[in-house]
Amino acid sequence: MNVKVFDLQGSEVGQLTLDPQLWDGRVNLRLLSQAVAMYRTNQRAGTASTKTRGDVSGGGKKPWKQKHTGRARVGSIRSPLWRHGGSVFGPRPRDVHYRLPQTIRRRALLESLKGKLRDEELVVLDELAAEAPKTKPFAKLASTFEVGRRSVIVLDRPSAALLKSLRNLARFELCSAASLNAFDVLNAQKVLVTKAAFERLEARVNDASSN
Repeated sequence: MNVKVFDLQGSEVGQLTLDPQLWDGRVNLRLLSQAVAMYRTNQRAGTASTKTRGDVSGGGKKPWKQKHTGRARVGSIRSPLWRHGGSVFGPRPRDVHYRLPQTIRRRALLESLKGKLRDEELVVLDELAAEAPKTKPFAKLASTFEVGRRSVIVLDRPSAALLKSLRNLARFELCSAASLNAFDVLNAQKVLVTKAAFERLEARVNDASSN
C-alpha cells in the first residue's frame, strides 16, 4: 500500500509505503462509535440544574391548618404538586466524564485515519515550514486541496513562526500528532498531515495494534 506525498502546490513529490497489516482491512465502525460517544459525552458541562422544594423561595408558612377545613393536607405552597413548586426528579449538576482505555482510543484513531485514507480525504504533505510568521504562503491550501469546510492540519513539532502562519487560516484547525484523536479526524472534511507527523501517528497506532 502506498500513499502519495504532495507539496504546497498540490504536485506529487513522492510516496509513502504503508504496512498492509496495519492499514488494510475493514474499518471497525463499532470501535469508532464507542470513541465518538466518549468524546461527545466528555464535552458536556454537566451543569443542568433544577430547584427542589428546598431550593424554591417562599413556602415557609403552612397555607391553612391541618384539619377541619375540608381541604387536602398541605405543608407548603412550594410542594411539587403546586404551581411554582419545586421539581422532584429534575437534573442536578454532575460529572459525566469517562475515559476508554488508551489502547482503545489509539485503535479508534487508526480506524478513523484508515477511513479517511480510503475516502481519499487524508492528504500527506511533504513539509510545512516558515521562517517568519506569514499566512500568505499557505493561503491557497484550501483551494489547492479542495477544502470546503472545517478541516485539520496535523503537525509534528512546528516552530512558533509556522504556528502563527497557519492559525489564521479560516477553514483549518491545528493539531499535533501527539494529541490527535478519532473525533478530530471524523469531524473534519479532510486531514492534512505532514510527512513527519504521519510517521508519528503511525508509531502511535502501531503501538496500539501490537497490544
